[in-house]
Amino acid sequence: MNENSNKSIETNVVTNKISYGDEFKLHLLEQYKLCVEMADRVSTRRSQANSFYISLLSATPALLTLVVDKQSFSQSRSILFLCIAVLGLTSCCVWYSNILSYKQLNSAKFRVINEIESFLPFPCFAREWEVLIAEKLKKKEYKQLTTVEKFIPLIFAVPYFGLFLYSLLAILGVIK
Repeated sequence: MNENSNKSIETNVVTNKISYGDEFKLHLLEQYKLCVEMADRVSTRRSQANSFYISLLSATPALLTLVVDKQSFSQSRSILFLCIAVLGLTSCCVWYSNILSYKQLNSAKFRVINEIESFLPFPCFAREWEVLIAEKLKKKEYKQLTTVEKFIPLIFAVPYFGLFLYSLLAILGVIK
């Protein structure tokens, strides 16, 4: 955030404080608590979304073993494999996109929390980042959750991509 924006926010808060009355500090603290709680809820939803994708993408190959063992699908097995591979790859792409979306949402929420903290006695979340950055400078590398989290859909995509290639080559008659 730039300096002009910070001054604008500070001016707005001071103006609101004067016109708001005696309850300003109490209500600001309540808003802060609500913002922190909502950020926590977003993180919970993010974790639940990740669990959903892990379950979905893990269960699909398990279903494939049922199809491979049954000869009833032998004629259309390659087409079924191709469909499952496309479904898996698509799910990985959607999951990756979800992760990026949650990152943006959390970043915005914490920018607001940091702005509110500037009017509170101690900016705990801003201080937490200062500590993490200081540790990073000491070569105790801190990896943001999103940085690590983005690799999981890519790892899950690898076997689905292999299945995609296998089924495509089988459909084209290159392999049997």
